[in-house]
Parts: sequence; structure tokens; C-alpha cells
Amino acid sequence: MKRTGSAVWNGSIKEGAGKISTESGALDGLNYSFAKRFGDEKGTNPEELIGAAHASCFSMALSLMLGQEGFTPDEIKSSSAVTIEQQGGGFTITTIDLSVAAKVPGIDEAKFKEIATKAKDGCPVSKVLNAKINFEAALG
Repeated sequence: MKRTGSAVWNGSIKEGAGKISTESGALDGLNYSFAKRFGDEKGTNPEELIGAAHASCFSMALSLMLGQEGFTPDEIKSSSAVTIEQQGGGFTITTIDLSVAAKVPGIDEAKFKEIATKAKDGCPVSKVLNAKINFEAALG
């Protein structure tokens, strides 16, 4: 299975702008720019998209692994905050803060955290990211 995303960039790094799209059409020519990425201008950027991909992948992995242990979640709310920092002559994604709060009938806190940690480690997006991933899990 292969999924694709694409981007077009026009102009210099600070004055230019680009458009990103996904194969599914969920994103279709969505604008991004230096100001959206490093400034306060509203709009999307690569780190935000990585965070969304990570949170959604993790939620699905957690649902799968809870099901394998006999639990069905009522709700899983995940977020992934991606930190980018200037290092040396460029920028590096240094840390990702992944958190989850879930409603899972019949599970205790210890078992939930055990399964959630396995899901964090097993999520395909977690595996591809090279940054330190801080993780917090709680039943809600």
C-alpha cells in the first residue's frame, strides 16, 4: 500500500508560498508558507500535518490494541505537538509531545497505560519519526 502527498513551491523561502495536496483530495491545493510555518500567520505547515498524522495513526493503533485485549473504546482523543528548533545551520524536529485521553469501559489505569505505550511504540508514524516522543496517557 502506498499513499501520496505532493507540494508545489514558488519563490524564495520568505516571500514565496506553496500548495500541498493529498492523493485522496482531503487536502487540495492548501496554502503554506514561511510565515505560516515560523510566524503567526494562520494556515498549515509541515509540523502541524505531522502532528495530525501522528495523532490519528496512534488513535487507530490504540483502538486496535485495545480490541486485541478485549476492550472497546468509547472515545480516544489524541494530540501530537511537534517542536521544531533551529540547530546549527538549519531546523530540526526535536520533540513530539503525544498525549491521549480515552474512555474505555472495564479497563483499569495500569492496563490502559500498558496498552497505550505499546500503541505508541507500534504506531507506524511513531516508528518513522526520529524525534524524542514524550508520552502521556490517561483514562477520562
